[in-house]
Amino acid sequence: MKKLRKLTTLFIFCCCLFPMNMQAQERITLQDGTVLNVFLVAPENADGQASPLVILMGGGPGNASISQDTSRWLGSGFAQRGWMVAVPISPNNRSFRGAINNGLIAGLITQLQKRENIAQGKVLLAGVSNGGMSALEIARRNPQDYLGVAAVPALSGADTDNKALKDFPVYLRIGGSDQLDWADRFDETVASLTGAGVVLNADVLDGAPHMFRMEWESLGYWLQEIQD
Repeated sequence: MKKLRKLTTLFIFCCCLFPMNMQAQERITLQDGTVLNVFLVAPENADGQASPLVILMGGGPGNASISQDTSRWLGSGFAQRGWMVAVPISPNNRSFRGAINNGLIAGLITQLQKRENIAQGKVLLAGVSNGGMSALEIARRNPQDYLGVAAVPALSGADTDNKALKDFPVYLRIGGSDQLDWADRFDETVASLTGAGVVLNADVLDGAPHMFRMEWESLGYWLQEIQD
């Protein structure tokens, strides 16, 4: 419980570090009839052009509160860099882990890319903690559909089959003072990904907690690389 309270406090703190962008919550009906509640953060300076899409998944259970906070403190950073940001709320408090919830993201992308202001083609997956691991799971299913994964943070175990992600770009950051001791599994995670041939940009952020202020200089450079 102490760790959970600390993480909640950090999450609220992170929300105060970033300016607010135009944010809206929508109910989006997928082709199979499933309804997802999604926070959308519009890009800045789109100038009438269709914007690239990032699906950003919050940590923990991916509930409404966490998803809204994620759209504010991390989604706003993507929006400032020209991305249309969609932060889906998990329908069952299981983030977007597992085959059924993984599939919801593909359905959501199909619906969103019907909009004139959202670009066609490959989509970026991003996630915080449990959301980061959701992003890796989704990418493993159909890596050809995605630009890459920004996992800030995430873990990948020695027994995880990442072969589908050969030559796939992943940006990974883990806080050096992570309260859940994820930094202790950084080497295992790196080995799991690079052993499968992932094109990995990974680092431990000295002194940073489980949820941290984003390194937009390095993440921004990586985003430019994968879009070129």
